[in-house]
Amino acid sequence: MKRKSWIPAVISLALLTGCIPSKDTKVITETEKSEEAATIIPSMQISEQYYRTLLPYQESVSRGLVVSNIYSKYDVKEVESGLLRLSQRTFSPDDYFFQEGQMLDGEVLSSWLARSSQVKEGLNPSRPKGNMTAELAKKAPIYLAHIVEQNYLVKSGENEVKLGGVSIGLAMNSTYYYQKEDFGATYEEPIPQAVIEQQGKKMANEIVKRMRAIEGLQSVPITVGLFRQESRNSIVPGTYFATGVVGEGKGSVADWTGVNEEYVLFPQPVSEEKYREVGQSFNNFKQDVEEYFSNFTSIVGTGFYQEDRIKKLTIDIPIQFYGTAEIIGFTQYMTGLVMEHFPASMHVEVSVTSINGPEALVIKEADEKEPYVHIYD
Repeated sequence: MKRKSWIPAVISLALLTGCIPSKDTKVITETEKSEEAATIIPSMQISEQYYRTLLPYQESVSRGLVVSNIYSKYDVKEVESGLLRLSQRTFSPDDYFFQEGQMLDGEVLSSWLARSSQVKEGLNPSRPKGNMTAELAKKAPIYLAHIVEQNYLVKSGENEVKLGGVSIGLAMNSTYYYQKEDFGATYEEPIPQAVIEQQGKKMANEIVKRMRAIEGLQSVPITVGLFRQESRNSIVPGTYFATGVVGEGKGSVADWTGVNEEYVLFPQPVSEEKYREVGQSFNNFKQDVEEYFSNFTSIVGTGFYQEDRIKKLTIDIPIQFYGTAEIIGFTQYMTGLVMEHFPASMHVEVSVTSINGPEALVIKEADEKEPYVHIYD
């Protein structure tokens, strides 16, 4: 297994105010190679929920692997953005800077994601001999699909920056896809949530153990998240369901905490009680749009819930309009419906698209009286 080490290198830091650089200072950051590089940290923080990043932006050393291992574009985004949310519990955006993972490269992660019968570092169970059957698929599925690494840097002095923490997200399969014979039909075997959680926690502690053996990671705190990946045909992303923190110098997660997050698709054929109010508002909105404008294929909403309360509703409206005036008219009417049908406390985003790309965007922030409306040129 290749190991990455963090060696101090002197770089210059320019604090930005707007687009005008202010006084440059020299800082010490920790990178893989001992060489000087000019680095900029923006002084402006867009929001307290966003981390500032070092510039020029350093891509993950395992970049591209997530696309190969995650089934849908929805999970590709959520496995990373969800880990950012979990990381804020340990690494405050006020004190830490974000950087994509620099310690675990694609070769290392690929070996960890393999079956133990393929390479000794493989975390997934050995593949049974012979053709795969439904019974064998239940006994030895691929549990772990991907590992996301995020680095969090912190100032260690007035002009110094160092690695202050690492977050690791384990994307666990909820469905195992397999073939009974080469080039044959693809079958699927659901994996029970209890098994996903058990295997995820076991693998997480093994990963932490291996990370502690890597130079530069012996003592930094590590946040761990367990992510449930949805099936291939799902049009909503999965979510993190458990998280834990490994303290400085510790070798495993001491306590796991459940994560109550969920994405819900609207309209729902049969709505549960906790989704009923939002579902009714969405259905009324959808009905009014359909009554006056028929040049679209469907309206789909995705609600993001935390602790059983909706935090954000995203609505996608694909249209078949042909004129600018028609798009403007539709957007004006639809914006009024957004303000009419959804509670003031709800954050709502509506995206209008056509075969030409995005046409309009409407954002109603929670408790704001005026929405943001943009019509693309």
